Amino acid sequence: MSDFAGMEELLQDFLLEAGELLSGVDNKLVELEKRPDDKDLLNDIFRGFHTIKGGAGFLNVDNLVALCHRTESLFDKLRNGQLKLSPELMDVIMDATGTVRDMFGHLGQSVQPPPAAGTLLANLEAAIAGQTLGGRAAPAPAPAPSAPAPAQAVAAAAPATAAPAPGIDDINWDALHAALTGLPVPAPGPAVAPPQAVPVQAAAAAEPHPSRPVATPAPQQSLQKETTIRIDTARLDQVLNLSGEIGLTKNRISNLKSQIVHGNTDPETIKALDLAVSQLDLLVSDLQNAVMKTRMQPIGRLFQKYPRLARDLARQLGKDVELVLAGEETELDKTMIEDLNDPLVHLVRNAVDHGIESPEERQAANKPGKAIVTLSASQVGDHIYIEIADDGRGMRPDVIRAKAVEKGLIDAEAANSLDDRQSLQLIFLPGFSTKDQISSVSGRGVGMDVVKTNINKLNGKIDIESIPGQGTTLTISLPLTLAILPVLVVRLNDQSFAVPLSLVREIIPIKPNEVQRVSGRATMVVREEVLPVRSLATLLGWQARRNPAYGVLMHAADNTFILAVDGFVGRDDVVIKPLADIKPKGIAGATLSGDGTIVLVLDMEELLTNTPSDTPGALFAKAA
Repeated sequence: MSDFAGMEELLQDFLLEAGELLSGVDNKLVELEKRPDDKDLLNDIFRGFHTIKGGAGFLNVDNLVALCHRTESLFDKLRNGQLKLSPELMDVIMDATGTVRDMFGHLGQSVQPPPAAGTLLANLEAAIAGQTLGGRAAPAPAPAPSAPAPAQAVAAAAPATAAPAPGIDDINWDALHAALTGLPVPAPGPAVAPPQAVPVQAAAAAEPHPSRPVATPAPQQSLQKETTIRIDTARLDQVLNLSGEIGLTKNRISNLKSQIVHGNTDPETIKALDLAVSQLDLLVSDLQNAVMKTRMQPIGRLFQKYPRLARDLARQLGKDVELVLAGEETELDKTMIEDLNDPLVHLVRNAVDHGIESPEERQAANKPGKAIVTLSASQVGDHIYIEIADDGRGMRPDVIRAKAVEKGLIDAEAANSLDDRQSLQLIFLPGFSTKDQISSVSGRGVGMDVVKTNINKLNGKIDIESIPGQGTTLTISLPLTLAILPVLVVRLNDQSFAVPLSLVREIIPIKPNEVQRVSGRATMVVREEVLPVRSLATLLGWQARRNPAYGVLMHAADNTFILAVDGFVGRDDVVIKPLADIKPKGIAGATLSGDGTIVLVLDMEELLTNTPSDTPGALFAKAA
């Protein structure tokens, strides 16, 4: 049962805004480590916690209010110069923001979060009082006001919105609240003793390290994707204006239609109808583009999650790494931004863990002590390019080939036939890992496989460039949006199929005497390059009615090949509709052509998987 019955919309609004605030706070904390005396940063972080505390108080999330209040008090002393930021103090602050995010996870399940760990609360109280943190005193440039006793400090830090426990001053506050609101008296819960400002060493011995609590599992409910989106009002105004123009044009066409139905078919009327239809076509195209823009969001909202991730992992591994962001204003379809999160998490973690050397290795290689990982985005034409680059050790193709053979992912003969670029692509094979020992960060060989799979689902590609000793760059290429897909419509028998236009290189005729047998497979020579010929009928398991007349030179799933088809309909922009409850092999979805017929959209990567190759004889066999 929800702890926020009747407040679900308020809760979702709070989580959306507070989540963005907390991500901004995390980024500012990473910057604060570099500029600990920056008053503007301290003020921004203070305001972030204050805003989160206010929203939590309105929703009566008392445990979150209490944690934010203590952290806010700590930043108040930092910005007033009563405390100085130290690495130990920053660890406590980072632990607090992590616990706040954990509490957001519980709120996302509509349940009240548990209290923060006693160790964390004690550390915050000790820091506020200028007491010992991790064996070192939190330095204070000026004498701080005398600190209250620990119990008093906790009481003073309690938020105004937190209701006193029943029984204080002989008043049953729960019963009084029930009498005023008509709500039932809540069942008494276990009393939570206020945390004591004990020495950090003793507290650490009482609770597991790190000081963040072992999160109480939230109810097992499926997490729903965010269904709301923030849109610039100027874009909505454009959609509204275009809708009005389309309405006026529709009225004009209806009037002309009425005239023609009543026999008025003079040239001026026909010309006016033609102009009105052309205008409608232009307006609908503009409206389509305007609606697509409402789905576009700056990728910076996704990028802002990663500086904290890189910072925490680098500190865990004992490395000095800075994540530099660029191109954060680049816009991408919101659904794609959500699906990019997991791949980018893997890539950022891999860059810090695998790509960046240890401090000793960097010193031996005469490299700067601080490593740089760059995460950037840019738009080129109708594609978005995302790059993750590091200045680390780079990758050696020969080592990767040897590791793939050692793990049994490919045989030695296949490995020897690969060039350097193809060898680097081996890291995306399921089960590939260069680590011999499994750690909490890597070694299981699933990370890069997940990256490749998720990028392919977005109709994207990922490429690698690496120079041993200098660094590695991974480039992700994605279409601007998944809502509308440019396709080439081909024909097989009497059915139309669509293939993504981004995979098509050119169209060539197929003549039986030009198809040759190489190792038992059908091939053709195109500009002195031998390419395999794959029949669409064979890929689909259909019986061909006629010999294929044309070939589509394609590059899909790291393969260049010729797709043999009967004919072509032309280029089109389609909206893919999923096939509910059924998933035929190699079919990504369906759409409608201009004449109302169904067009099946092909998933070329799935079609090419575990499908036997064509032979020249089978390719040109006479139809039964």
